Amino acid sequence: MSNQFNFPTVIISGENALAAFADALKKTGHKHMLIVTDTMLVKLGICQQVLDALKDTGIQFTVFDGAEPNPVEANVEAGAEAYTEAGCDGLIALGGGSPMDVAKTIKIAVSHPSPLAQYDDALGGDALLVNPMPACYAIPTTAGTGSEVGRCSVIIMRDSGLKTLIFHPTLLPPIAVLDPLLTVGLPPHITAATGIDAYTHCLEAYFVSAFHPMADAIAVEGMKLILENLRVAVLTGTDLPAREKMQVAAAMGATAFQKGLGMIHSLAHPLSTQFNTHHGLANALLLPASLRFLEAAELTDEQKNKFNTANDLFKGSSFHSEKLSESCTAFFESLGIEFGLSNHGIADKDLTGLAKEAIGDPCHATNMVVISEADLLATYTDAL
Repeated sequence: MSNQFNFPTVIISGENALAAFADALKKTGHKHMLIVTDTMLVKLGICQQVLDALKDTGIQFTVFDGAEPNPVEANVEAGAEAYTEAGCDGLIALGGGSPMDVAKTIKIAVSHPSPLAQYDDALGGDALLVNPMPACYAIPTTAGTGSEVGRCSVIIMRDSGLKTLIFHPTLLPPIAVLDPLLTVGLPPHITAATGIDAYTHCLEAYFVSAFHPMADAIAVEGMKLILENLRVAVLTGTDLPAREKMQVAAAMGATAFQKGLGMIHSLAHPLSTQFNTHHGLANALLLPASLRFLEAAELTDEQKNKFNTANDLFKGSSFHSEKLSESCTAFFESLGIEFGLSNHGIADKDLTGLAKEAIGDPCHATNMVVISEADLLATYTDAL
């Protein structure tokens, strides 16, 4: 048996990251690139800020701002049309996880035949991704998904209405640009939600039983950075060192979860498809209840030690409790999270349908313990 560990992305981090990226782009030979973003980043002037930083590269840029918060297949199709009409030869994903997902999937749409649904990873669609694809560079403006160092995209498909995972090593951006100045304008509640998303990535990856000590070490250090810096970034949004460390932690979380994820993400995804809940907030609302389920399960000594290691990171803070679920709850509440699915438009009558969709989500395949649809329903009920 052999193991393969992959950490290939070039990461440029710090206040001068955009300038360094501009220098790197000059050496690529690109002539015309599509910047994939959303309308809010255009309105806030962040897209223009990036364009200004790249103006001396000698490259022409077309902006596509059609990425929705929970991206759908139509976003990809419109972006692919913009790419083709402008005669582009590369992409830049600018924003949070949504523009990243759309940009990565545009890579596929402009180089492979439709329909996109055939590339669903759960159906073995990665085997169909055989054609050369254009490069897609990543500039995150949030510190959460870590999609800038990820090999997959998640798109809601038209026919199924479900979040569909498309995976392939060539979807990995060759360069990720972590410039904390681009995250300063994030509202506190988005800073909190995206930061909790990064924490969830680290925690669930660490809990996966697969042998990957490198990812485990990265996951633990990522959790440590988040616990030390997320509250600072939420409460003092202009604190650039905290913002930069959160960006790094988010990238670490996505690097670590090449091991897999778990039940938290399977529970969270249906909230986005059915209620358009922000993904980070969905994770926040469901993480404590998921941990309570796991804490009550029959765990091995190794699994119990992982719980202890994660909880020990809270020691010395006012959030530390005997159980990890309680420590996380206290920490999340300090970030402004209001618990209770019922406080976010979800009723008891919705839970059965949510559980049915959640059991079909692939993330729980690497959960710490095997779970059933009934387990997921019970966890939703606990979180209600």
